[in-house]
Amino acid sequence: MLAGLAAVAAAPAIDRGARAAPDFGPDVLVVDPGDRRAQARADRWFAEQERAHFTDRRHAILLKPGRHALDLNVGFFTQVAGLGLRPGDATVEGHVHAEADWAKGMALVNFWRGVENLAIRPPDGADRWAVSQAAPYRRVHLAGDLALDDGGWSSGGFMADCRVDGVVRSGTQQQWFTRSGRIGGWQGANWNMMFMGVEGAPATSFPDPPYTSLAHVPVVREKPFLTVSPAGAWSVFVPALRRAARGVSWVGTPAGRHLPLGDFLIARPGTSAATMNRALAAGRHLLLTPGIYRLAEPLRVVRPGTVVLGLGLATLLAERGTEAMTVADVPGVSIAGLLFDAGAAMSPVLLQVGPAGARRDHAAAPTLLADLFFRVGGAAVGNARTCVEINSHHVVADHLWVWRADHGDRDGGRVHVGWDESRGEHGLVVNGDHVTCYGLFVEHFRAAQTVWNGEHGRTFFYQNELPYDPPGQRAWRADSPRGWAAYKVAGHVRHHRAVGMGVYANFTADPSIVLASAVEVPDTPGVTVENVTTISLGGGKGTIAHLVNDAGAAARPGAIRQTLRRYPKEDR
Repeated sequence: MLAGLAAVAAAPAIDRGARAAPDFGPDVLVVDPGDRRAQARADRWFAEQERAHFTDRRHAILLKPGRHALDLNVGFFTQVAGLGLRPGDATVEGHVHAEADWAKGMALVNFWRGVENLAIRPPDGADRWAVSQAAPYRRVHLAGDLALDDGGWSSGGFMADCRVDGVVRSGTQQQWFTRSGRIGGWQGANWNMMFMGVEGAPATSFPDPPYTSLAHVPVVREKPFLTVSPAGAWSVFVPALRRAARGVSWVGTPAGRHLPLGDFLIARPGTSAATMNRALAAGRHLLLTPGIYRLAEPLRVVRPGTVVLGLGLATLLAERGTEAMTVADVPGVSIAGLLFDAGAAMSPVLLQVGPAGARRDHAAAPTLLADLFFRVGGAAVGNARTCVEINSHHVVADHLWVWRADHGDRDGGRVHVGWDESRGEHGLVVNGDHVTCYGLFVEHFRAAQTVWNGEHGRTFFYQNELPYDPPGQRAWRADSPRGWAAYKVAGHVRHHRAVGMGVYANFTADPSIVLASAVEVPDTPGVTVENVTTISLGGGKGTIAHLVNDAGAAARPGAIRQTLRRYPKEDR
């Protein structure tokens, strides 16, 4: 398999239809420099999407190389991306920003949007990205300062492969993860701010202020992205694997490979799963244009080196109780830019990476999961026992938000959330070895939120809110009074590392509920947990008795925030 992948990587970027003007459908706006109609179209889309928290509408605004005089306010389910090889190839002389005006400055639910692969030169020297989960700021060069809030609270975000020439001001951001970049400075902290491979990042000072800063990123491959050359050749660029990475990946000539767009099936929401599976089996890649894909069967990725890339948060809806996607135990696959939605019928898992018992070594060509978001309930009734199951070895997960909905859309007066209405037991289950997660957000599942059974696993930045809605202690976990950990490493594991973790309780249905331990791990020298925060939200709605195993004080009413620097302690 690896030999086949090497052949793909070495193949020249020949045309194979790549110069033909692609038809991405009505929900993709491709903007030429100087296009005077683009601003009005973008404004109309924003007006539709500003408050559209659970809409089925999806949009992508793609900027061709050149200079663009635009002000792009990015609403729900909207992606703005440049089409150059480097961020500076497509430059916005204006703003590309996310605000929370619609919620009076509260950005706590400013989800599902993204900006990537462009340069921004704001005339006033500052821009704003006031967001919470599922809103990546990726491969951006901002010539100015960046604010991460809009006056009210905001709750967690992700920045990667970015250069911010000015100062990043986190304001009310409760937590934030920044990876592989360069910043002119950072101001602000609340609960959990983590930096990896970031030039200009503050030094580690956890817990006061709660900064965790690591010099390098051990292994990463940046997200693939769509490009068009000066000659009009369209391709998807797949960045090369980096080890011990620091700073942005795009200085000089970016390393990687071009896949001509002619090698992709460009899918529309009406494209059947059977059609997409035939293309994948035949060796084609898959580009999913914006919209909802209602799947009667799972998409099956079976060949090494396959790229599945979504535009505008293209959404895979598992309608018949099946998986939404399965990936064979093959190397070098990239799955990126997608939202996975659970249907009303119970699915065993939404995304399965490798079959049960997978055992091949993919160290030379890890599979990449980038900007993947999962939703159980909220927009409609949804049920999935597990959202993500990773069985293959050597998988890199770069920004996952795995969410069982704690709030939702209204349909005839009903909100599609509830302990027995939209059910999800686990957000992430890892059975493979050498799996690494950067920016892992898992929230509100009914049992253990994240379960790690594989060896040599690593998580860098973890955000978790426990479920709000257990009716009581016994209803939450009938077989034990301990409750379900937010992060559980199996007892047989001998090597694991987790750094920069935040676990929060908000048991609104029964504030008397107690979780014994936020993080449960084997008590062995090869398993370490660093810089953990627990909080009892809402002034103390619920108790987390310990941070890791039996270590650390209780987050509870009257003492709502607790921290732990390291488990086990180095002097043990």
